[in-house]
Amino acid sequence: MLLTFQAASWTTIAPALLANLAAGIFILPFFLFSATAGQLADKYDKARLTRLVKVLEVAIMLVALAGFVLHSLAVLLGALFLLGCHSTLFGPVKYALLPQHLHEDELVGGNALVEAGTFVAILLGTLAGGMLAAVEHGERWIAAAGLVVAIAGYLTSRGVPSAPAPEPGLAVNPNPLTETWRNIGFARENQPVFLAILGISWFWLYGALFLAQFPAYAKSVLGGNEGTVTLLLATFTVGIGIGSLLCEKLSGGHIEIGLVPFGSIGLTIFGLDLALASPAGLPVGAPLAVAEVLGQPGTLRVLFALLMLGVFGGLFIVPLYAMMQSRSAAAHRARVIAANNIMNALFMVAGALAAGSLLGAGLSIPALFGVAAVMNAAVAVYIYRLVPEFLLRFIVWMLIHTVYRLRARGLEHIPEDGPAVLVCNHVSFVDALVISAACRRPIRFVMDHRIFRWPVLSFVFRHSGAIPIAPAREDAAMMEAAFAEVSRALAAGELVGLFPEGRITFDGEISPFRPGITRILEANPVPVIPMALRGMWGSMFSRKDGPALSRPLRRGLFSRIELVAGPALPPERVCLPGLQLQVAQLRGDWK
Repeated sequence: MLLTFQAASWTTIAPALLANLAAGIFILPFFLFSATAGQLADKYDKARLTRLVKVLEVAIMLVALAGFVLHSLAVLLGALFLLGCHSTLFGPVKYALLPQHLHEDELVGGNALVEAGTFVAILLGTLAGGMLAAVEHGERWIAAAGLVVAIAGYLTSRGVPSAPAPEPGLAVNPNPLTETWRNIGFARENQPVFLAILGISWFWLYGALFLAQFPAYAKSVLGGNEGTVTLLLATFTVGIGIGSLLCEKLSGGHIEIGLVPFGSIGLTIFGLDLALASPAGLPVGAPLAVAEVLGQPGTLRVLFALLMLGVFGGLFIVPLYAMMQSRSAAAHRARVIAANNIMNALFMVAGALAAGSLLGAGLSIPALFGVAAVMNAAVAVYIYRLVPEFLLRFIVWMLIHTVYRLRARGLEHIPEDGPAVLVCNHVSFVDALVISAACRRPIRFVMDHRIFRWPVLSFVFRHSGAIPIAPAREDAAMMEAAFAEVSRALAAGELVGLFPEGRITFDGEISPFRPGITRILEANPVPVIPMALRGMWGSMFSRKDGPALSRPLRRGLFSRIELVAGPALPPERVCLPGLQLQVAQLRGDWK
């Protein structure tokens, strides 16, 4: 804000270009030193590193204080670079520390608090900075306040619990280039993790591009002053905080990557809306006070678009961070996170350069926002084509949060790892999707080949690894292939889902179980988890009163359903009548 509203006393460079230059300088250390930071976080106790990083922060703020006292732009940009180094060192530490102290069902909540806390801290710092800048010798007060915050950070860091190094014998490679390539290699070993990193990196490019333009946008488009910048930042920040915390609630206690496409849709829609809502010309009487800016036509729409950008940004970013942490190997998790920081930096530096070039070529700031929103849609389509799991989970999540209200009980009986067969009553065409939405682990469902080919649903079933099966009288080869695939899945430690009735009920009652489950257990003696769906009979996907979908939404939206699971049964104790009785008892009288 100082460079935007008091540029003449610091430099002759145009404020809009200087803001992007400053953003690039802050981001550059992530690209240069993240590889080293990842090695250090895997080699040493993360609590100890946290405290050392906070000591470094105190020293950097002394440099910033000197820059403000000397009125030296070079020293301040140097301090900004050093703060980038500080954040580079701290990033792998804080994100790799979370999985060491949190269970998997707490990771989304932990990341939500980290993201919400980060942006709320940015907001509070900006508000405090704006107020201090208004007093005499405000720059010195700002630097002194930063020093106090750094000292408070160190004192807080002493309470961080020990997080022992996963690889204390690691030999640190001092060459950042070769180690950077090696870290990216760790990330590329797992395609979903690497694509999550690409998604996170794009988000930071997208978000940093918007944030960097706020001062110039407030001054040159809205006709406001420093207070308008704070208003824009506050709106965006509150949105990210709301979206991050909302993500935990919508995830239902587990990592729900189905929220990622939902977030990307909102980022595109409201990015375009912000571009379209921006005023065409500078208001008369600029610069205006905040109250006057709020009174201008279209300002409230701009603020709403910014708020929703933040909300959908939180929904987009939190599941990706949790997915990256949970699916990366513990021995080099910090280096995978370092690879993420490298990619983040590369994307953000490229974004800053591209934004600076487009603005220098005469593109307006609102038009820049519109271009970024269109690019966001293109990137989202690219990622979801490469990993259909994101889109698959989005479809499942939308089903469970629009058509139904799902309550799940007893899912702790499903093993965290290793093979098992899940058996359930078959009430509707979307039973497999409902069960998939409730369970944290992927499930390979065995299903009738006709249901497998249903339009739209076939995409979901195919990419979720469902196994189509046909009766022997229809296609004996398909039946044998299905049983062979079930054996391969169980041998690989996967979960297999089965509807032993062999067909969807016509009357809501449970039909006799067929012997397919017996054949599976003879070849693969694994635990069996009985389950029951309750409340699905009568939904539009069931056959009550005629074919499915003959009466869409006949029970309205958000109808209540339940999934109940019972204790695992050892394979030697499974018999068809007894298994059917257990499923019937779990279902009870509620069809």
